[in-house]
Amino acid sequence: MRNRTWAGAWSAMRLVMAALIIAAIVAQLSASVGTAAELGRDVATTVANFFSFFTILSNSLAAVVLAWAGLWHFTRGRGAHVEPPALAMALACVTTYMIITGVVYNWLLRSIELPQGSAPIPWSNELLHLIGPLFLLVDLFVGPRRRALPWRAVWGIIAFPILWVLYTLLRGPLVTNPVSRDPFWYPYPFLNPNNPGGWTEVAFWIVVISAAFLVVATLVVWWGRRVGAERELDHRTGDHLEEEWDEARESAME
Repeated sequence: MRNRTWAGAWSAMRLVMAALIIAAIVAQLSASVGTAAELGRDVATTVANFFSFFTILSNSLAAVVLAWAGLWHFTRGRGAHVEPPALAMALACVTTYMIITGVVYNWLLRSIELPQGSAPIPWSNELLHLIGPLFLLVDLFVGPRRRALPWRAVWGIIAFPILWVLYTLLRGPLVTNPVSRDPFWYPYPFLNPNNPGGWTEVAFWIVVISAAFLVVATLVVWWGRRVGAERELDHRTGDHLEEEWDEARESAME
């Protein structure tokens, strides 16, 4: 009963966090679009650039998956032993992405102005770069009904960041920066080959951040496997005890 109460409470918190993340994204997007329109910048490019930030993509995915997890619990999951495989994989993905988002931003980017088209809204900025990542980190350890994923899930988790890096590097020289009018646009300075370090520095940071993704994804899957294995053992033990109780009751009635 206690576990069910906790599962319901945490599922409600997942829904609240999903709503807060969406509100933060909408607030910053509105500010960026409003500034672009006011200053006569290309609005379409501003919107495309906004959704090219890994922070925005990871938070958008996190909001969707947290909402999915919360709604699943209240519609189908109350009597379930573990979460569905697709939901488990999605949670592992967004947990990894949000942890990396929090670490990279607070380690490398907090003091740097990013080309998002307008000044960051303080509460939105903190929610997307600190509160959201911390929530997903906590969710990893306390989220209910965690399913054990196979080790090959690690490669599925890191596929999206790899595709995002390729997209960023291919798109960068094809876009005119709507703010500075430079003939290129990159969301983060460490991916901009036009900076003094050139491609050598870009390659270095790609290797470093790729390694970080691999490590975090491995830890997320490892923890899920550990918790999932413990839950499966508890479930089987409970089923075994229930069977013994039924057998004893039937023997007493004979």
